[in-house]
Amino acid sequence: MQMLTKFESKSNRVKGIAFHPKRPWILAALHNGSVQLWDYRMGTLLERFDEHDGPVRGVAFHPSQPLFVSAGDDYKIKVWNYKTRRCQFTLTGHLDYVRTVYFHHEYPWILSCSDDQTIRIWNWQSRNCIAILTGHNHYVMSAQFHPKEDLIVSASLDQTVRVWDISGLRKKNAAPGTVSYDESAHRASQQADIFGSTDAIVKYVLEGHDRSVNWATFHPTLPLIVSAGDDRQVKLWRMNETKAWEVDTCRGHTNNVSCTIFHQRQELIISVAEDKTIRVWDMSKRTAVQTFRREHDRFWALTAHPELNLFAAGHDNGLIVFKLERERPAYAVHQSNLFYVKDKYLRVYDYSNNQDSAVLSVRRAGSQFVQPRALSYNPAERAVLITSTVDGGTYELHSLPKDFSGEAPSNEGKRGSGNSAIFIARNRFAVLEKATQMITIRDLQNNSTKSFKSPGVVNEIFYAGTGQLLLSTPTSVILYDIQQRRTISEVTTPPVKYVVWSADMSHVALLSKHTITIATKSLEQTCLIHETIRIKSAAWDESGILIYSTLNHIKYALPQGDNGIIRTLDQPIYLTRIKGKNVYCLDRDGKTRTIPIDPTEYRFKQALTKRNYDEVLQIIRNSNLVGQSIIAYLQKKGYPEIALHFVREDKTRFELALECGNIEVGLETAKAMDKEECWVKLAQEALRQGNHQIVEMCYQRIKNFDRLSFLYLATGNTDKLSKMLKIAELRGDYMSRFHNSLFLGNVEERIRLLREVGQAPLAYMTARTHGMHDVAEEILESSGLTAEDVADLPTHGTLLVPPQPLMRVHDSNWPQLAVSRNYFEAAFTGDMEGVALQAPIISHEAEPQADQWGMDDEFSIPALDHKGASLSLHATDALDMDGDGGWDLDADLAAELHAETGAIVAESSGLTIPVAGQSEAEVWCQNSPLAADHVAAGAFESAMQLLNRQVGAVNFEPLKDHFLSIFQASRAILTGNEGMPSLMVPVRRNPDETDQRKALPVLTKNFQSLIAKELQEAYKSTTANKITEACTLFRGILHSLLLTVVTSPTEAEEVLQLVGVCREYILGLSIELTRREGQTDTSPEGIKRMLELAAYFTGVQLQPKHMIISLRTAMTACYKHRNLQSAQTFARRLLELAPPGQAATLARQIQQVAQANPRDEVQLDYDQYNSFVVCGISYTPIYRGSPSVQCPYCRAHYKPEFQGNLCTVCDISQIGGTGTGMTVIV
Repeated sequence: MQMLTKFESKSNRVKGIAFHPKRPWILAALHNGSVQLWDYRMGTLLERFDEHDGPVRGVAFHPSQPLFVSAGDDYKIKVWNYKTRRCQFTLTGHLDYVRTVYFHHEYPWILSCSDDQTIRIWNWQSRNCIAILTGHNHYVMSAQFHPKEDLIVSASLDQTVRVWDISGLRKKNAAPGTVSYDESAHRASQQADIFGSTDAIVKYVLEGHDRSVNWATFHPTLPLIVSAGDDRQVKLWRMNETKAWEVDTCRGHTNNVSCTIFHQRQELIISVAEDKTIRVWDMSKRTAVQTFRREHDRFWALTAHPELNLFAAGHDNGLIVFKLERERPAYAVHQSNLFYVKDKYLRVYDYSNNQDSAVLSVRRAGSQFVQPRALSYNPAERAVLITSTVDGGTYELHSLPKDFSGEAPSNEGKRGSGNSAIFIARNRFAVLEKATQMITIRDLQNNSTKSFKSPGVVNEIFYAGTGQLLLSTPTSVILYDIQQRRTISEVTTPPVKYVVWSADMSHVALLSKHTITIATKSLEQTCLIHETIRIKSAAWDESGILIYSTLNHIKYALPQGDNGIIRTLDQPIYLTRIKGKNVYCLDRDGKTRTIPIDPTEYRFKQALTKRNYDEVLQIIRNSNLVGQSIIAYLQKKGYPEIALHFVREDKTRFELALECGNIEVGLETAKAMDKEECWVKLAQEALRQGNHQIVEMCYQRIKNFDRLSFLYLATGNTDKLSKMLKIAELRGDYMSRFHNSLFLGNVEERIRLLREVGQAPLAYMTARTHGMHDVAEEILESSGLTAEDVADLPTHGTLLVPPQPLMRVHDSNWPQLAVSRNYFEAAFTGDMEGVALQAPIISHEAEPQADQWGMDDEFSIPALDHKGASLSLHATDALDMDGDGGWDLDADLAAELHAETGAIVAESSGLTIPVAGQSEAEVWCQNSPLAADHVAAGAFESAMQLLNRQVGAVNFEPLKDHFLSIFQASRAILTGNEGMPSLMVPVRRNPDETDQRKALPVLTKNFQSLIAKELQEAYKSTTANKITEACTLFRGILHSLLLTVVTSPTEAEEVLQLVGVCREYILGLSIELTRREGQTDTSPEGIKRMLELAAYFTGVQLQPKHMIISLRTAMTACYKHRNLQSAQTFARRLLELAPPGQAATLARQIQQVAQANPRDEVQLDYDQYNSFVVCGISYTPIYRGSPSVQCPYCRAHYKPEFQGNLCTVCDISQIGGTGTGMTVIV
């Protein structure tokens, strides 16, 4: 039996806990006066309630209403609504601390007990106390309702457990109609009697504890009670209709027992105590089954989930949610059969006829409380291997009967020790023993045929085809050839728990706790999927799509990495097979289930990915695919015209229409919304396509007179320009009048306007320049001047007269930019004539294409011919010039497959799709999984996501300067012509590469430069005793390495080595800095700590010349404080490094002195004979075998209590976080 921790919180002391019956929530009542609401599945704090004054001791959820109740040392009982996050009301009446509170499972009652020696029952609807139970003569520590009967059990410091009968209270409150009016009125007038009443009477008084009783509770189904007290005992009691008696006592706790409960599914009792242990007892034998111990935390509370196999315990520093056994059934699938173990029987479920039968009794597999862990099936020999964790890991080999019908026979089978066992061939299976790291190959007689050492630390082995194994290590999965005993390939992953092969063994899904790695048979990773909650199982669909389950969802994953939700789950399941629209699975009770699903979404996405457009169209027509996720996906993948088919909301429809160049739909939705920003966007798109009539209407709608005037000038529409001039005059807009008169060449109007606004000099110059001398003279006279007064006029003036339009096209549109109508748009409109289906993704053949969007209606055939001949570089190859001058529809028109939009464009027509191409930054992001390349592309967010997945990075502040410098260095600025902006040009590291799929940004962080310059500078600072500067330099190298790109696997290995070097130096120098800061403390504790830090400084891996410095420091410090034995040790190690002459002489002298008196005055926490690493925060040793957590980036070690903190070595990653491993090579 093992404790499987599902959630752990850090907080003040937890005195009370309660599970929500349906949601993954848990309440914690804290000693500091708060109530916390946690989501234990996501590991997040949802809410905090702080209205109690003093410690909160009891808390409970209502079984069906959105309520919970809390009580504490302020004598108050508070009822809360967790939806509104407010306290609904407060019940007062207790005269001392309130210990526990519970809701009744059926009636609107709350049960409370208190140090005022009473138990009270409250009606939370009427908010009144309806009963007071008296009888205990000391503090009442707990009181609970019976889950089914009208009973209450209470425990008190008076050393008794009492059982109370409340059937009278139930009858009184449940059936008022059966009571006479007089009796009812009499009862209503009575007040609660403090000495008790007949509504609740004592049924039994259980005496047996020698000291105070802290807890008592009923069994959920049996007439049993369990109690615990300060006599360190857990007592089991049985009761019937007339009496109750003690059955037995469980002894073993070494301090007060705080709480005890029954296991709801097995014959077990669980107890927690102040001796810092959780103990599990066999209820039938009354013996201890297992003990789980914490180092520093006393336990105060314990509860079980009302429906799930979950428990929670509260201790001094928080709470822990745990299970006592794995609920995942052992199973294996072969063709149409599912083999699984349930209730000590091997069962077979036939998918074809839904028959389930027990075929073999396997009572020895596992133990009474531990289920088998894994199952492997051999179809050739009809044999199974069942693996269990009992006795450190065992396996059993069974042969199956030929006929699955009839009673299941018992088969002893062949047994052996091993942590993992799987079949690898017809008559061979492999067994892994983790303790020795040996893999043994055995035959079906369980005889060993060969054995070999694993190539690393292996946790699990999995089938990988005949003669091959997948070996799961803590950081990777290895494909291993058994015959040649060599590693074929390796992929970096978090620890893999399960492996699922596709039907044809071409792909494999490697399931970790929070990630799924999909790889080919040769372990080439194709995609990585990360989930925030635990992944439970997976199975492959018939079409090669991975369907997987988490704690609360069934999801899908396409081979290229797209994933999504299929449906939600009430409880976790374990997928066994996917067939059509059904998911076959096992639940946690070992029952086979069939769950219907809708595969439309993932089949739709797969068809789009494979460009199987017939299937896409069929799904669109026959299915109800709606939702923002589908629309966003289609936009992301470059299919706005398909998304347009689904959308009915005007704003989204408008945006999609503009994206795919559909002016008609854009105009329709713009009219419906009638917003200025929509008309502006539509005008821009229409102008880009050359549809100036739509542009004109848009400008008219938003009254953009200046743009309208310029449009009329460009189209030669002088009539409307004249109207614009009149409109400007009516509006009193002088600038608009001037522009329109300028566009029209109306000199008289310009002169008149300039005179109106008081610009006589400009009016005179305009008249003089245009030869209107009479008007010029008139202007002079009105100004009181003569021609002699203005003799110094410029002599090189030119006329501002616009050119006359030669061809007026304002009655029809310009030749428009043609948008090719693709397969989907033609299919949606029902006009498939002349529209070619785009080739599948593997095809590169050209296909014929007809006219685009009815262009024959707007232009004559000769016009098209002329247009094609003038615009196309290869017009003579595409057109027949010898015929009647029209299109030859039998000619071959070249087709080009657009990778993003899927539209077909005729190269010979000279038509261009109005979709922007990919920017260089987008190309870089697509081509590279490296964070440095994403930074260079300016995709800082995706770069941070990559770093978070790879090395668990959470603090990006130290990387800000690196991000900015890389981004700036990947671009060159070219100065433009005068008056033009400068051009920004991306710089590639492979400029000669013509394939855009291989384009990558220039390398800005050079690894060799880091080694030759920054690393040497850091070494020099260390040698020069500039410790703070050296720490900064080494940490800067760690930050640079995250964004460094190398070109060879050898350099990639060197990068990892350099990370280790920096980690060791930062840790060692930080220890030395701490030692120097503490030198002023001359107390015994200060001296001891100073000597310990000096000793730990010698434990980090430094260069020999720096190792000499650390050893000399430790040797000198120990000698000065008469720790001669330790000084001798450091002197010996120093001499092994061949130090300079003076240091060697000093070391030998210290050795001689120490040999005469080899003892230490100060006992240090330092064991030179036991290897250790130093915790990066507490600077204390973590010896081999002790628990520790690591930084996922720099691999620095920390003690478990620092999990979740920021790593102090790299300042980047979260301690104890997960990461797939740093990637520095494409």
